[in-house]
Amino acid sequence: MLHHMCLPTHHQTLLPYKNQGAKRDRSWMPLIKGKSARDTLQEKGLWEETRQKHPYNPMAKFMQTGTESMTNDADLSYYGVISIGNPPQSFKVIFDTGSSNLWVPSVYCSSQACQNHAKFNPQRSSTYKYTSQTLAIQYGTGSMTGWLGYDTVEVGGISVANQIFGLSHDEAPFMTYMVADGILGLAFPSISSSHATPVFDNMMNERLVSQNLFSVYLSSNSESGSEVDFGGIDGNHYTGSIAWIPLSSETYWQITMESVTINGQAVACTQGCQAIIDTGTSLIVGPNSDIANINNYVGASTNQYGDSTVSCNNIGSMPEVTFSINGNSFTIPASAYVSQSGYSCRTGFGNGGSNLWILGDVFIRQYYAIFDRGTNSVGLAKAV
Repeated sequence: MLHHMCLPTHHQTLLPYKNQGAKRDRSWMPLIKGKSARDTLQEKGLWEETRQKHPYNPMAKFMQTGTESMTNDADLSYYGVISIGNPPQSFKVIFDTGSSNLWVPSVYCSSQACQNHAKFNPQRSSTYKYTSQTLAIQYGTGSMTGWLGYDTVEVGGISVANQIFGLSHDEAPFMTYMVADGILGLAFPSISSSHATPVFDNMMNERLVSQNLFSVYLSSNSESGSEVDFGGIDGNHYTGSIAWIPLSSETYWQITMESVTINGQAVACTQGCQAIIDTGTSLIVGPNSDIANINNYVGASTNQYGDSTVSCNNIGSMPEVTFSINGNSFTIPASAYVSQSGYSCRTGFGNGGSNLWILGDVFIRQYYAIFDRGTNSVGLAKAV
């Protein structure tokens, strides 16, 4: 999930409100672009070995087994700082519209991944409430297990009392390389592991937001300012009109897509398809054959691990890719779907091994996204 540095990576005091005047009921959360686990592993020369042991499966988070939702985190990288407990303990969490649980590491976790991250200590919080309920979430690169507890969670100046959240007891080795400590899911309660009520649902239920929606801006070109806005839409982050798209399923933020075209020719999703708007995935992911077709059209070659590379000198002449959704055209230029690391350039189109598409950060950086629970729709507008 793709790259630029938005803000310093140290813990920071949450800013309670962007505007201290009439907009006091609107809260926002600054997002930080951290180095992805993938980039860290590549720098250490461990990525190919890790891929062989734990094949990257971006679709894993959208596959259900009983009450467990499954999340893959190979490229998660946008995060913000929240606090849990009284007095507050701070954590960096990924805001993930493709999952529904909040969890952070705990002091009872002995995994290597936990040693590299902040850990919640229930005994240091006067408002923590224990439960005997367990939590298990399967990731594409491993799993996290733990149990559930209740405590006060503060996000962007909004204080949510008695929020249920997961405390990890064991985490997969891959999570060692995550910059963030945990994940805050923003999808629907229907896919929440152990039926835990998501944070935004409690915000709505307790009327802590003026509108039952939140919006996400992911800045491009290494600029700062990425944020998630709870209860509001920030007109400074988009231009033109908002295209409202009804959800096709109230589980993930799932919509119907008509086609994917290049130079006016349909190259993927030719008969229509389902897509997820997902802040927790870095790439645009689709069925293997469709992704291969797109990468072929833009002149990319794909290796055995599914990475599709192009000559960095060709970016200026590569075609735009257009996604047709609900009668609207959303176009992604090559400058947005190709990322450069050193002398290597790879496309942002990844194999999913499923008919479900994921429109991840490569897409969201171009289109300001509004997630409306009041109307069960997604709004998209050209980001600025």
